[in-house]
Amino acid sequence: MMYAMHSDLKMQEEGEKMEGNILITGAKMVLPDGIVTGDLRITDGTISEISTNGNLEPRDNESIHDANGLHLLPGIIDPQVHFRDPGQPEKEDLHTGSRAAASGGVTSFLDMPNNVPSQTTLESMYNKLETAANRCVTNYGFFIGATESNVEELKKAVGTPGSPIAIPGICGIKIFMGSSTGDLLVNESSALKTIFDNTAGLIAVHAEDETRMIEREKMIEGRTDMAAHAEWRDDETALIATKRAVAYAQASGHRLHVLHLTSGVEADWLNGITSLHGEEGKAHITTEVLPQHLTFNEEDVEELGTRLKMNPPVRYQKDKETLWKRLHDGTVNCIATDHAPHTMESKEKGFPSAPSGMPGVETSLPVMLTHASEGKCTIEQVVEWMSSNVAECYQMVGKGRLEEGYDGDIVLVDMNKSLTVEDENTWTTVGWSPFIGKSLVGWPVLTVVDGIPVFERNDETGPKGRCLVEPGQVGKPLVMLPWN
Repeated sequence: MMYAMHSDLKMQEEGEKMEGNILITGAKMVLPDGIVTGDLRITDGTISEISTNGNLEPRDNESIHDANGLHLLPGIIDPQVHFRDPGQPEKEDLHTGSRAAASGGVTSFLDMPNNVPSQTTLESMYNKLETAANRCVTNYGFFIGATESNVEELKKAVGTPGSPIAIPGICGIKIFMGSSTGDLLVNESSALKTIFDNTAGLIAVHAEDETRMIEREKMIEGRTDMAAHAEWRDDETALIATKRAVAYAQASGHRLHVLHLTSGVEADWLNGITSLHGEEGKAHITTEVLPQHLTFNEEDVEELGTRLKMNPPVRYQKDKETLWKRLHDGTVNCIATDHAPHTMESKEKGFPSAPSGMPGVETSLPVMLTHASEGKCTIEQVVEWMSSNVAECYQMVGKGRLEEGYDGDIVLVDMNKSLTVEDENTWTTVGWSPFIGKSLVGWPVLTVVDGIPVFERNDETGPKGRCLVEPGQVGKPLVMLPWN
């Protein structure tokens, strides 16, 4: 069902004080214990009432939205994006990235530090938080980047073993173990050990072994076919680095998150090691997978070429099948996008010149809900993987569930209407999608942050939809509990 939001839009255009008061009626609510049709009220930005009897009466100071036929989910949390701010506005910035996220039902994101310049000091993190406060239309958090010599700055941001720190909006340390930009490569064992042994917080790793990549690059010299990418950065390259990171975490008792798992051998090896909740006295290790790696295989890479070039690469059908298996059995704990936009001009340079990375925040939820509609998973599982489990992984306060007392971040989606992905309907600055031509269901009809509608998609707006708020008008730094 589509509907208009003229009253809210008028209020926001006139710049009046925005109240986080909204009543959603008749929705198929994805609650922690299942899907139930009913009403949900958000008061002053917080979920205040949930009724499965559908009997909540409207109040004078709230907007009302008839959600008959629509599914109501907690806002999606994307724990890995590259919004390119500061330094690369031709690709993205915190406003365009968060707006694109809102169009995809993403109400909170965690952004990476490989910017220009890289975010490797506490001062640079505070600068980025200030930029976010002025530009974002969703909630936000940021990783500080590790180098081989900035452990003192890392300690300022996340604390030390026994004295952890949790600064709102700072979610942990990012380590690039494979090729990266600027000074963010950390491959030397002594430097890695120093970071794991002397910091608190969560460490997230891009796990590819630099030494093996350098050795294997010779075997693809002169090749221009995209198949060479996955052959070069093979599954063993990923597995070596993942094993190293896990060993450092286990030796130091550190909280570790392995980013964008791509290979079946890694997923199988991590079975029995990862755990959403962790065990007393053991290193707490989690991992994630991307919609790209659950959807594409080597045939898609051959067809779409450098649109699908990313690191680690899109691999093979057998890897995709294993990733799905390990997502279902809990080895893989959550879903991210690794939204990493590059201009189409640069992507059209072909292999190997085209940069690695692709947009993802706008399509991640419809892609996964389409998988649910095809029987690969359930809607409830999509909510776990993309919202509640992400909040659990990062100890986010008030996020990830439709529950009284939780923050009023919600998204209404239409599981009955199919739209085809087209480049011209994207919100990302670069204006293209790797999912071009795919017919997807589950597109967000309304995205709400802190009880305030920030994005709508309906018959009036057309498939692209429209943003309802100005830069910096909505969204706050994510509050996360400290990891020792």
